[in-house]
Amino acid sequence: MTQPANETGGARRGRPGHDQETVLRRAVELFNRRGYDGTSMGDLARELGFTKSAIYHHVPSKSHLLEQALDEALDGLEAVIAAAEENGSVGAYERLRQVVHQSVEVLVAHQPAVTLLLRVRGNSDVELTALRRRREIDARLAALVRAAVVEGSLRDDVAPDLVSRLLFGMVNSLVEWYRPGGPVDADQISDAITTIAFDGLAAGRR
Repeated sequence: MTQPANETGGARRGRPGHDQETVLRRAVELFNRRGYDGTSMGDLARELGFTKSAIYHHVPSKSHLLEQALDEALDGLEAVIAAAEENGSVGAYERLRQVVHQSVEVLVAHQPAVTLLLRVRGNSDVELTALRRRREIDARLAALVRAAVVEGSLRDDVAPDLVSRLLFGMVNSLVEWYRPGGPVDADQISDAITTIAFDGLAAGRR
């Protein structure tokens, strides 16, 4: 997350009405609307009402904004996985349900950043790093699936790697249709996805 500027340095502040957070939010909106590769710093400057040269007093580069946005999405998902891995009070099945439920909450809270993450294709070092982190999240989720199978809570006839991809695929599909302020809130969506996914995965339901 961006920190306010102070006497010893830190992130630069934008002009009034355009602080660092505002610049990042508007950049993510523009990247999602036009595509990251199709957006120039000049486009972003016009979106914010800056001159092309003035934009560089607020952000060092377009890739810096991309990195901040992808970190926002990935940090949230990694925190959810870590919390489940460290929760020794319940079994793997309950921890897996916890991950899916809270991943929906992350997506809803950070939908523009997650949308951008899902469109990354590895065209730069920043994007390649983001894809590596996504693969690590998938692997950690698959490990939880395997643990739930071993404890006898999940059916064992579907590969854990496939289960993890399908679970995240269901969660990620929200970026295509969910709109904040609509008729269904985040809690209802989290409950519905968790119920649909795990009623079908529970051991003995074949």
